[in-house]
Amino acid sequence: MDNTLDPRWQAALAHSRYLANQLQANPGLIPELAATWLAPLSEDLLLAPLKQDFTDDDAVKAALRRLRHRAMCHIALRDLCGLAPLGEIVESMTMLADVTTNFALDHYHRQLVATYGEPLDKAGQPQRLLIIGMGKLGGRELNVSSDVDYIFIYPEEGDTAGPKSIENYDFFTRLGKRVIAALGELTANGQVFRVDMRLRPNGDSGPLVCSLDALENYFITQGREWERYAWIKSRVMNAGPNADGAALGEWMAALRRISRPFVFRKYLDFGAINAMRDLHAQIRREVARKDMADHVKLGPGGIREIEFMAQVFQLIRGGRDPGLQIRPTLSVLKLLVDRKLLPAETEIELREAYVFLRRLEHRLQYVEDKQTHMLPTDPAGQASVAQSMNFADWASMLAELNAHRNKVSKHFEAVFSDPEAGEHPLTGLWMSQLDEDTAIEAFGNLGFRRPKDAIARLAELRDSSRYQQLPSTNRSRIDAVGPRLIEAAGATNDPDTTLVRGLNFLESIARRGSYLALLQQYPMALRRVADMICASSWATEYLNRYPLLLDELLDPRLYEIATDWAGFRESLRRTLADHAGDTEREMDILREVHHAQVFRLLAQDLAGLQTIEHLSDHLTELADTLVQETLPLCWNTIKKRHCEAPKFAVIGYGKMGGKELGYASDLDMVYLFEDDDQDAGENYARLGQRLNSWLSSQTSAGILFETDLRLRPNGDSGLLAVSVDAFRDYQLKNAWVWEHQALTRARFCAGDPAVGARFEAIRTEILRQPRDLGTLKAEVIAMRQKMADAHASHSETEFDLKHDSGGIIDVEFIVQYLILGHAHQHASLTGNLGNIALLRMAAELGLIDAGQADAAGNAYREYRRLQHAKRLSATPAARIECEPIEKHIAAVNLLWKAVFGA
Repeated sequence: MDNTLDPRWQAALAHSRYLANQLQANPGLIPELAATWLAPLSEDLLLAPLKQDFTDDDAVKAALRRLRHRAMCHIALRDLCGLAPLGEIVESMTMLADVTTNFALDHYHRQLVATYGEPLDKAGQPQRLLIIGMGKLGGRELNVSSDVDYIFIYPEEGDTAGPKSIENYDFFTRLGKRVIAALGELTANGQVFRVDMRLRPNGDSGPLVCSLDALENYFITQGREWERYAWIKSRVMNAGPNADGAALGEWMAALRRISRPFVFRKYLDFGAINAMRDLHAQIRREVARKDMADHVKLGPGGIREIEFMAQVFQLIRGGRDPGLQIRPTLSVLKLLVDRKLLPAETEIELREAYVFLRRLEHRLQYVEDKQTHMLPTDPAGQASVAQSMNFADWASMLAELNAHRNKVSKHFEAVFSDPEAGEHPLTGLWMSQLDEDTAIEAFGNLGFRRPKDAIARLAELRDSSRYQQLPSTNRSRIDAVGPRLIEAAGATNDPDTTLVRGLNFLESIARRGSYLALLQQYPMALRRVADMICASSWATEYLNRYPLLLDELLDPRLYEIATDWAGFRESLRRTLADHAGDTEREMDILREVHHAQVFRLLAQDLAGLQTIEHLSDHLTELADTLVQETLPLCWNTIKKRHCEAPKFAVIGYGKMGGKELGYASDLDMVYLFEDDDQDAGENYARLGQRLNSWLSSQTSAGILFETDLRLRPNGDSGLLAVSVDAFRDYQLKNAWVWEHQALTRARFCAGDPAVGARFEAIRTEILRQPRDLGTLKAEVIAMRQKMADAHASHSETEFDLKHDSGGIIDVEFIVQYLILGHAHQHASLTGNLGNIALLRMAAELGLIDAGQADAAGNAYREYRRLQHAKRLSATPAARIECEPIEKHIAAVNLLWKAVFGA
């Protein structure tokens, strides 16, 4: 046997006394390592020495400890000789823990079964102990001299099947103790891992093992915030190699159902920031008390701060974004960049710091195989560590370390800094601690025109039973946010209105501590809220209805007007796929993404970044996308589908068809299909019903769209979904002129493109039919008169933008008449281009005067802008004074007279 040391090992042996001592005490390791060290540690290599019959427990413990030393030497050589990246090292250590844990569990399970029989559930099926790996073990990030954190869970109560029967609890308690002893007991050969069970329910005072029911009850009644943090990285390491696969899947699924709602809230949990800030403050106090500033894990800018940053985002958003429910720290950081929650440059700095700190942590531990994180204080130790990290000397390594720690601290403070540190100057004003004259002066200095009203409204809120009965945490958060709301309101154009709306909003979310925490943690979001509610009462109502949208205010891209619709669709599909089959959640997701996108557009609109035309384009694209993505979800709920993909199309009419949707516009739709299957009519009618229900039903997340299906052939009495041929036949033989007018603004919006193409061909065919202009003119005028009689204002001083003579409907009727009357000669008029572009085209074709067309087009654009402004101010009727827009009214009336002669 050649026990000659490889010269390439010298640097590793010089740094790690543990490695040198192991090779000296066990020279037989040398040829084994020489044959394997150039490749990463493998599971087969670990399992090989365990494939034997052991005579007693001492032999088992000795074999496990020899295996551990063998694996540690392999890992140390590869790491200290520069052959292994950090990812390989932590995975190798995790693999060692998994192999030894599962071996001990299986060995002692069989041993106990021989005495007591299998532990059975109520159905008489064997059970297994689930060992939950926590912390770095759960995240597959175990360091080279780490403890292992376990929690022992068994499926359910019952008894064992042997002649010497005991309760399952006793069986699994005995099993857990034997596993702990096999790995953690200190023998002449050392130990495999130090075992830490303090993360189990109730810690050291709790039972060693816990049933699933007991765990669920504990989470509901006693689970603490720090335990949520710990359970993020929880991982089932085993279920025993003899366990039934189906049973294992059921147990793990049950564990997920219990733990995930505890760890990941279904709402955005911004309260987690405060909880984790408090936890970190406790750690820092402990570090300071023990003079541990040079602790690379817990000290300032250390490993724990990077982990906290990754995991606080998981706690906040993991319930709504299952993709964030992952374990490895570096994977989480990368995902946060993908989700636009962390700048790419921040992730790079944190990743580089994490790798540096973990490598340094390992080098500190390789020296004596001790779980240490403290930098050496002796010159020889410092020189050795610096050399092992590839630095010329300690000073240069320390400079690099401090640079990384400073970056980590900077990013940590950006996430966890307390914006409420110190008392806000307006706290006395909010708390009504000032005398009336002083309070009036303070409000006046902030720009308030009605200080007494503001004082009274504040007193009303603070004296209300709703405020008084709030949990103390929520009340303290409102009291932290309140002074900043006064300050933010004072910075707007209308402080008095903003404060009233802002206080109403605070009252509406008073019991939602997470939203209050968001406003408390992010003053910028509160300032944006103030700006929006000042600018628009409709925006105020929208935010009151959907406070979840506060999260959008944190996105630095909020005011980026270029929407990545392809990315939006991809993200939506990914989120829906994460909840496939959960109809309620799928419906909520559609509503949430719709509300969020509308809110982003609203913020841009109020900031003056969107024209009415571009805004309508975006809202129409959003509606088309959501209808398109909803269709297959509805189709999949139909049990007796006759084909894989429906040959079905959604045709948009009105504002949807004309791409002029506003914030709260209805969707006018017609459903067509082209399918000869005998079940087609019934299935597509059912699909149409479900689509309508999915779009318009009220859920906990609100509604998606109000829908109107009355424009289908034969209106309310007609079939919900009609074949393409039946639609064509109806349009050719039975449709009224007003239905052909409506067809001018119709288009294929979602569904099967082939069916959509058939519709577009029929639409063009119908619009290009030759018509008698006199008859057409008379029918259009008659329909216009009927609408005026029903809706016009008949006021001499006020003008109804939509219905009065010279308004929006006149422009639309002019365009529709020109299309129906002249498209048989000019095919370009059938393009769905919008009313302004079609007026311009008609002028170019010589059908109307160019100057009159431009003037009417300008009027139409201004009417839509004014109508939109009315919507933002939540004015119920779109009426304004006639005088400011007289020239526009005159322009439309002039074109009407030129076209219709009356």
